[in-house]
Amino acid sequence: MTTFSNRKIVCLAGGVGGAKLADGLAQIVPPENLTIIVNTGDDFTHLGLTICPDLDTVLYRLAGAANEETGWGRAGESWRVMAEVGRLGGPDWFRLGDLDLATHLLRTYLLGEGESLTAVTRHLCQKFHIQPAILPM
Repeated sequence: MTTFSNRKIVCLAGGVGGAKLADGLAQIVPPENLTIIVNTGDDFTHLGLTICPDLDTVLYRLAGAANEETGWGRAGESWRVMAEVGRLGGPDWFRLGDLDLATHLLRTYLLGEGESLTAVTRHLCQKFHIQPAILPM
């Protein structure tokens, strides 16, 4: 059987499948030996917020907070904010859950304060108790 205890592993991840791969590797590779580089090519701005869907999918999966039904978003999510945005006539085509919005609000705030996306991702990893290094590409 192969052991990963003395090998450095880099995982390139994007989307739900990449998040599952990263999670599987995190189960067998010591956190100090695992670096996950996540796609940012699908990042965009919505309602003035920086949205990093692949980063968030990996974060939530590794934190055990992912919505298992959809594969993306947070478990136990509600959509009251976006329902109200739609009711008020705003763009509600991209469904951001209330818990997910907290991530986007904080990310956008920290980026606006001059933090890099790498530093913001590191901060979120700490708050979600994720040990392997996660780097935006």
